[in-house]
Amino acid sequence: MAVINSADMKSLGSLALDSARRKGADMAEVYLSNNRELFIEVRDGRVETMKLAGERGLGLRLMKGNRVGFAYTSDLNPESVREAVDQALVNAASTAEDPFRVMPGPAPRYPELDLYDRRIIDTPVEEKIVLAGVMEEAARKHDPRIKIIEGSSYTDAETEITLMNSLGVDLSYRGAYCGLYISLVAVQGEESQTGFALNYSLKYGDLDAGATGREAAVRAVRMLGAKTVPSQKVPVLLEPYVATGFLGLLAPALTAEAVQKGRSLFAGKVGRKVASDRVSITDDGSLPGGIASASFDGEGVPTSRTELVSGGVLRGFLHNTYTASKEGVKSTGNGVRGSFKSTPEVGATNFFIDGGAEDPGDMIAGLKKGFYVTEVLGMHTANPISGDFSLGAAGLMIENGRIAYPVRGVALAGNIIEMMKKIEGVGNDLTFFGGRGAPTILIGEMALSGH
Repeated sequence: MAVINSADMKSLGSLALDSARRKGADMAEVYLSNNRELFIEVRDGRVETMKLAGERGLGLRLMKGNRVGFAYTSDLNPESVREAVDQALVNAASTAEDPFRVMPGPAPRYPELDLYDRRIIDTPVEEKIVLAGVMEEAARKHDPRIKIIEGSSYTDAETEITLMNSLGVDLSYRGAYCGLYISLVAVQGEESQTGFALNYSLKYGDLDAGATGREAAVRAVRMLGAKTVPSQKVPVLLEPYVATGFLGLLAPALTAEAVQKGRSLFAGKVGRKVASDRVSITDDGSLPGGIASASFDGEGVPTSRTELVSGGVLRGFLHNTYTASKEGVKSTGNGVRGSFKSTPEVGATNFFIDGGAEDPGDMIAGLKKGFYVTEVLGMHTANPISGDFSLGAAGLMIENGRIAYPVRGVALAGNIIEMMKKIEGVGNDLTFFGGRGAPTILIGEMALSGH
């Protein structure tokens, strides 16, 4: 694969726009990406897998007579770019007219973000291998019952994006992130329990392999001896990872696209209470240090902080240029693209439940009886339109303000809106897992189904 630099990407972008204009397009947009990803997996102190992969390409979206056409190519030579323009025009001819298909012009300003840590790229591969090994070793040393390391891995990625359109948008940025992940098994007699931990950051120096390994070990060991319990109604604490899972159920419903297609449980509820006063939900594509942060979205609109739920009240939805045009509002900078092979759809960036003021330990201490949920199964089966869910669960029973014993083989059922209205506590431990995050959440009462 020949080297392609920023100047080459700008040149190809200009070529695509000029070609589209000459061939009759009313508006055109070109999105170029150049990505590289490294993955290293260590098991029993030895490298088991190491992959270095790269992908680059150009996506072209154009509009002619209120019809939109899209095409892409991974062959970045001038002739292939011109062919992509021709294909996009052919595709536009077969789509329906839609007056809301527009493109943004340049914005007065864009967020200034620190997205590129040279240490991620410059650190030798040998040192990254050591990080994965340290994580594995820390897990084993934490407790002799850690018998199996399913995988201890390091990954990093570098991306360069150039976005240009015929209205004068001409933008680019370079970003990189790195991360650790470990999955393991604790064994005691005939019983085994799994645990995992992950640590992702925009800064190489933020990775803590030892702490990540120990966290996974704690998660596995604390579940040894788990048993089921009778069905009951109890206060429920969701640890940050579990709360983030529930948040993932809400993300699609908080897009304007879902509302406009009649697929959102929040449709028609702007300005109304949809959660407890303690709950605020935010999307922020300009969040400093956020894994999903960028100065602009997949259409060239500046990213921004959008308060979706504030004090339990629904304030609005996420928009790209198309959904905003239909509503007569401004895009929130949430035109998200998976790659150069796709058009900008509405999607979340750094999406999170805002942290509160309560210490998680104090939240546990304040419960005479409760259930601390550390794992749920079957989140994909929840109904995204009604919000109903029935999930397998595991966790720790709380008695007299202390963790009493581990529990498995139970289920939690309810409705996501009703659950959010019953939130009585929000922890000060907001934790991100990739682009989504949540703190510890206390729900006043939930139905726990056991034996």
